[in-house]
Parts: sequence; C-alpha cells; structure tokens
Amino acid sequence: MKRLLAGATLLALTLSGAAIAQDAPFAREIKARQGIMVYRAMQLGVLGGMAKGEIDYNAEAAQKAADNLVAAVTLDQSMLWPKGSGHSANAASTANDDIWKDGSDIGAKGKAMVEAAMAMQAAAGGGLDSLKAAMGPVGEACGACHKAYRIPQN
Repeated sequence: MKRLLAGATLLALTLSGAAIAQDAPFAREIKARQGIMVYRAMQLGVLGGMAKGEIDYNAEAAQKAADNLVAAVTLDQSMLWPKGSGHSANAASTANDDIWKDGSDIGAKGKAMVEAAMAMQAAAGGGLDSLKAAMGPVGEACGACHKAYRIPQN
C-alpha cells in the first residue's frame, strides 16, 4: 500500500510539474541558466572580495574559485538559450531579445569571458597582485555582456 501511495504521489508531482513548466515559456531553461550565473557570481565574489581586501587572500581558495569559474564558463549551455527565451517571452528572464538577432556579438562576448576566466585561473593562486591584475578583464567581460544583453536591474 505504501508503494502504491508513493507511486501515486510521485505521478501527481510529475504531472503537476509538467503543467507548471508549460505555463511559462522556457521556464526550465531560464532557471537553469540563471543558476549558472549565480554560481559564477559566487566564484567572482570570492575573487573580487580578495582583490578588494574584503577577504584575506588565500591562494588555495582563490585557485579553487578560479577553477570553478572556468568550469562554469566553459559548460556547453546552448540548450539553455533557445531562440525566443528572452524577457519578451517570459518575464522571469532578464535576457534581452537582442541576443538572438542576426549580427549579435554574443559569441564574441562569451569567448572574451572564457579567455578572461582562463587568465584568472592562471593568475589566481600566484599571489594577490596577480589576482588583482586578472580581475579587470573578468569584470569587463561580465559587464560587456550584461550591458548589451541583460535587461537592466532596478
């Protein structure tokens, strides 16, 4: 009886989840890509905190954060960015629809982020001055994409 009840509960949850997912276009994709951005921000919080002197520099922690940042920016996220999954389709998205327009430079901006993160990875564990020098390009890469392709946040 317990197995039957558990199975019925699981089926009900699965079906209700499918109904919720259909209510908002691309809800799963948006939530997943926002999760990756939060993860990136966590790593940048450690690195930026050290660069600003808000957190004591720790080579091991800096290296771990830089390694994690590289892992996050090099994930194949193509399935999380389907055409039409911007803010106009779903208010939960902060992605500007210009990402999907012909002539968009989103690929170049993504490549710049990967290059900056890899430079950070090479620098982070090598001392505070090395980390500080690598922060500028990482911040610029993040900002360039957000300024061009993220709906402004209040």
